[in-house]
Amino acid sequence: MQSVDKNIQWYQSRFEAFEQSLNGEKSTTMHTVRREAIRRFVQNGFPTTRQEEWRFTNISPITKIEFQPILQYEARGTTRDDIRKYFLDGAVHAVFVNGMFSSELSDIGTLPQGVVVGSLAEMLKKHPEQVQPYIARLVNGAESAFTALNTAFMLDGGFISIPKDRVIDRPIQFLFIASNHEQLYTAQPRNLIVAGAKSQCKVVETYVGLAQNTYLTNTVTEIVLGENSHLEHGKLQIENMNAFHIGTTQIQMNRASHYTSNSISLGGSLVRNNVTAVLDAEDSECTLNGLTLSTGAQVIDNHTAIDHAKPHCNSHELYKAILDGGSKGVFNGKIFVRKDAQKTDAKQTNKTLLLSDDATVNAKPQLEIFADDVKCTHGATIGQLDDEQLFYLRSRGIDLAAARDILTFAFAGDVINRITIEPLRQQVEKMIHDRLDIRQTGIEEG
Repeated sequence: MQSVDKNIQWYQSRFEAFEQSLNGEKSTTMHTVRREAIRRFVQNGFPTTRQEEWRFTNISPITKIEFQPILQYEARGTTRDDIRKYFLDGAVHAVFVNGMFSSELSDIGTLPQGVVVGSLAEMLKKHPEQVQPYIARLVNGAESAFTALNTAFMLDGGFISIPKDRVIDRPIQFLFIASNHEQLYTAQPRNLIVAGAKSQCKVVETYVGLAQNTYLTNTVTEIVLGENSHLEHGKLQIENMNAFHIGTTQIQMNRASHYTSNSISLGGSLVRNNVTAVLDAEDSECTLNGLTLSTGAQVIDNHTAIDHAKPHCNSHELYKAILDGGSKGVFNGKIFVRKDAQKTDAKQTNKTLLLSDDATVNAKPQLEIFADDVKCTHGATIGQLDDEQLFYLRSRGIDLAAARDILTFAFAGDVINRITIEPLRQQVEKMIHDRLDIRQTGIEEG
């Protein structure tokens, strides 16, 4: 407890130094939000395994380190050649280095009239009226120590505003680069996506660690969907194996809006993904898909919540995990059906494939239903590769290692094939092929 208290004091002192650097901005409404967030952080502290929401994920490796918050942009020698392979083909590219927008590395290009893509800090400075009605409204720091820290130190991140009736043909990519640094540092990106009524857009957040240094990415994304809007939202997390990643995504859905999430986690030493969608108007539809691949001593925790607040709404959820080595997976998926949310249709599925005897998983699907005219199902399965399927592939002349990889990729394919952002799907397929080392000749012969 003493080390945790010391760590809380560290962040409090970093906030005081940050506050002194703001000069006149200390009197703004935005900074009032920051102050309240740091107060909550100091008051509540970091969660422990004694708390139900964190029972299976020990964050002491994070709390033992005094991470230095990054408060200004430094390229740190990062070039476009360094990051080119992470660009999605044909996308709008907004690049952030250690949480800060980089105009020289980005390629925004020409956007449809009224569409804004770029830096949250820049928008707060030049057009606060487009940001302030939404920022820190869905996530304000009351949720956890990590959202409190993000809100307290929020400076920059990705911003998207799509006017009514606009359809964006190209996907928009937020590419977050963690560069090498002499200090143990934390980046706190804050992203805001506002989709107007009847708009359509596809957005991808990509988190990459270029170096092998230890750092903490603590990110928050707030999404507001207007009536009849459609958003497909991808998240690809490929931090380095010494990094920590805590991500929170909150979605507010209005009437007849459609939201699809595809969350892929491959990297990081300790990872926690929190996704909460509130279906706050009739006829809205939410789909959450997730895929985790972990090995070694990785810990990857996926916590999801779908809140059916109004009637006549649908939700679909499929999360899969492939665990190898001594890695650990956690899935906690909640579906709330409120008292007035009649005619709800909600389905949740969680499946885990264990590739080694030392890998472990804790799965906790949950339904909390307070309405009586609903259709809700949930289930979780944990297993290993099917011996009969392995035998069949080996009988076709495929060696054991290749057969295992083919079946493993097929297990992952159920999630991958749901990604309709073609360059993201291709990128994920290649990364998983590389991870599993699938032999193409074996596939062809099978």
